Amino acid sequence: MEYDLSKVMFIATANSLSSIQPALLDRMEIIEVNGYTIEEKVEIGKKHLLPKQREMHGLKTKDISLSAKSIEKIIDEYTRESGVRGLEKKIGSVVRGIATKIVMEKPYQTNISATQVEEILGAPIFDKDLYEDNNIAGVVTGLAWTSVGGDILYIESSLSRGKGKLSLTGNLGDVMKESAAIAMAYLRSHAEDFGIDYRIFDEWDVNVHVPAGATPKDGPSAGITMLTALTSLFTQRKIRANLAMTGEITLRGKVLPVGGIKEKILAAKRSNIDTIILCKSNEKDILEIKEDYIKNMKFHYVKDMREVIQLALLDEKVKHAKDLTYVGQDLHKK
Repeated sequence: MEYDLSKVMFIATANSLSSIQPALLDRMEIIEVNGYTIEEKVEIGKKHLLPKQREMHGLKTKDISLSAKSIEKIIDEYTRESGVRGLEKKIGSVVRGIATKIVMEKPYQTNISATQVEEILGAPIFDKDLYEDNNIAGVVTGLAWTSVGGDILYIESSLSRGKGKLSLTGNLGDVMKESAAIAMAYLRSHAEDFGIDYRIFDEWDVNVHVPAGATPKDGPSAGITMLTALTSLFTQRKIRANLAMTGEITLRGKVLPVGGIKEKILAAKRSNIDTIILCKSNEKDILEIKEDYIKNMKFHYVKDMREVIQLALLDEKVKHAKDLTYVGQDLHKK
């Protein structure tokens, strides 16, 4: 039988647009919904998810309560998502754990502490991302957007004697590989601007690695991070402390805007990073974030890679800095 669908509006949800066929995606109107912040998740957990789970398991308010710290522990160490579906499941597990104790008449505390959460849910599934120090040249903190929210990632780079080969590891997609190639090409063509002897590029092999190799990574957001890592590597200069960055680069050294800014900034805050470098065009995205979420954070808006290097690198050399003085071809002949 014929049925008129012309007046029907279909609504679909997806964690990522990359897996949707282009022909279908072109016929859709895309509405991006940002993920919840930790503060929002805590309030949702207290006001909605916990009462719902209590009712489902036949418990009363006096039987169990979760503090904000306990819910935050569940969010940080047992879930990785932009929504609250996983959080509801974990809160349900905690409630079932208490319901079991009530049925078996075992003693327990009604106000569940973070320690009790771990006793019920077991060892934490996820480690909280923490900023690492800047005592190693070529290691820079970047900001990434994933289907489950924002995250920080480290771009690591190292040098070894060779003939100028660039190696990329860490399960990188084509776009990230292109970003690394563009970063190296830009650095070679502007070596003098950064005090680098252009001849040393042919005497050292470079390896760029992004940890967590089991996780596929792609996108243009790591462009400025890769260039900063390579510049630090070839100059042996320290990276500014508590700094992270995100942005796409071009061969001309222009910094282009990227997406997922809110999630990335909140990921940086969770990792105790207080200084962010991003494209000038992304300033409007920062203005849309509530002031309370970005309190005590400093943002630098840039248009060119020279600005990034000036902000990110210190004049101070790292400990045990390598001597990258040009030695000529005689070394290779020997």
